Amino acid sequence: MAENEYTEDNIRSLDWKEHIRLRPGMYIGKLGDGSAADDGIYILVKEVVDNCIDEFVMGNGKRIEIRIKDGKVSIRDYGRGIPLGKVIDCVSQINTGGKYDSKAFKKSVGLNGVGTKAVNALSTHFMVYSVRDGEKKEATFERGEQVEDKKVQKTDERNGTYVEFVPDDTVFKKYKYKTAYLEKMIWNYCYLNRGLTIVYNGERFKSDNGLKDLLEDNMDGDPLYPIIHLEGEDIEVAFTHGKTYGEDYYSFVNGQHTIQGGTHQSAFRESVAKVIKEFYGKNYEASDIRQSIVAAISVKVMEPIFESQTKTKLGSQEIEPGGKSMRAFVNDFLKEKLDNFLHRNPEVVDILEKKIKQSEKERKELSGIRKLARERAKKASLHNKKLRDCRVHYTDVQNDMHEQTTLFITEGDSASGSITKSRNVSTQAVFSLRGKPLNSYGLTKKVVYENEEFNLIQAALNIEDDMDNLRYNRIVIATDADVDGMHIRMLLLTFFLQFFPDLVKRNHVYILQTPLFRVRNKKKTIYCYSDIERRNAISELGKNPEITRFKGLGEISPDEFKNFIGEDMRLEPVMLSKEASIDSILSYFMGKNTLQRQEFIIDNLRVEGEIQEEEPTTDEETKEELEKAS
Repeated sequence: MAENEYTEDNIRSLDWKEHIRLRPGMYIGKLGDGSAADDGIYILVKEVVDNCIDEFVMGNGKRIEIRIKDGKVSIRDYGRGIPLGKVIDCVSQINTGGKYDSKAFKKSVGLNGVGTKAVNALSTHFMVYSVRDGEKKEATFERGEQVEDKKVQKTDERNGTYVEFVPDDTVFKKYKYKTAYLEKMIWNYCYLNRGLTIVYNGERFKSDNGLKDLLEDNMDGDPLYPIIHLEGEDIEVAFTHGKTYGEDYYSFVNGQHTIQGGTHQSAFRESVAKVIKEFYGKNYEASDIRQSIVAAISVKVMEPIFESQTKTKLGSQEIEPGGKSMRAFVNDFLKEKLDNFLHRNPEVVDILEKKIKQSEKERKELSGIRKLARERAKKASLHNKKLRDCRVHYTDVQNDMHEQTTLFITEGDSASGSITKSRNVSTQAVFSLRGKPLNSYGLTKKVVYENEEFNLIQAALNIEDDMDNLRYNRIVIATDADVDGMHIRMLLLTFFLQFFPDLVKRNHVYILQTPLFRVRNKKKTIYCYSDIERRNAISELGKNPEITRFKGLGEISPDEFKNFIGEDMRLEPVMLSKEASIDSILSYFMGKNTLQRQEFIIDNLRVEGEIQEEEPTTDEETKEELEKAS
């Protein structure tokens, strides 16, 4: 009976830092280790930089300096600086800030006064100082607890605010900042704030043309026609058409990158098709108009409503409470600006219509094949059980677990069986490949429907028409760490990059890292992901530990597999650099340049951390393996 007692002793009152540390997801979304762009360590950086951006928007300070080294983050702006008497309150008192009474901040994402407080509470070290008119105030905290409060001192530093912090490694376990994610975040700040200079680890970032620069920097290949760049009050739009499949969107609300879109993106998709259709006076299908479109839209909304804690999907139906609907706002803007542009640029009109007609022709050619493919996919999923689905899906934005949804794509029954028995059935699904997929480089989308494996993967992900209903947040390629496994990995990446590049561009595709070795004695077991880790484990455990080399996923028992796809799952994100061209990447790795590729592989066969003790292969064996991988 004592276990069920409910008395005054059961009632607790948490202070601000205890509540943040107990429920960090309420404040920064998921935690993560830095392998995903929306992991908590990046949100911490963003919360501090957002305050610097607010100063820039108010006309104070055109430069922000960010430095990240060995897990320590430092951020300096040159705005007005926090009023010296409120420095401590602004980083340690919930609902304390300078935005509540300012009209300039009515169209801001974060108005709850929590941002830097969450960073403070979730850092082992947090230091802030403010400089105003020759005076400096500094304070230091550890996990939200104040440990130092320096008196106001004289200084010759420029006005502004400096924050440095080290994320708590007991909260963000084994975390690591990835430069690619940070640079993408910084570039987005610059695209949305023209004239702002951000210096990150000594490198300078700046945009002069806003969303037009964003498209130019991120498009794969040349646009079919010059980028259309339109601006109005509280809205900016840029778009063109490319040569890849699908629709590619970059959408923002009050500076927040809404990677899942929302009402503003839906309004743009609907309105751009409607205005173009009306301009030509022809009843073109909206899908034909938007096929291969690459677009960016940024809007400013008063009191925005988001559908998830991490603000990745806008739910607001109106541009401001009681005001014009989002759909009407975007449509009216495009009706005026886009229509005027098309009337003044006949050369763009001709190119665009040719593109629409080409898309229409391809759609009609595929219509019969798509129908048969849907029927095959439905039948296969019912009878072949290639997909072991999970209960929660990425589209379930009201479910706190929707961002954890994962589809493992595995090779063979043994590997898929181990993962299926080990997985979390709520959020982890498994798709089992049969043999090696087709090399799809250079093929048309017709092959997606005619090839059973590709058709079933597409159906499992639910991305036939667009990305709006993607069923899993993470698509994880789980193959053996051998030549065949690497080959299958490349074939799958070719398929995604060729036909669904948005999956990669939006950071949905990952590689599962599984251990190569198990080193153990009677007291301890250590799983090693490289030869360096293996050697360190042997040194740690002493003489004659048992060493097992895992050659395939199917050799790892379900009980052990739980360790590798649970909370400590190691995922390597598939990322494209800013300079990368999908076509050049696929041409090099999957095209008919076998000799050039073989020479590269031979030159790079032995790299740091690779296993050295295996018997060297002969030239004939190497040639045979390379030809097999090609």
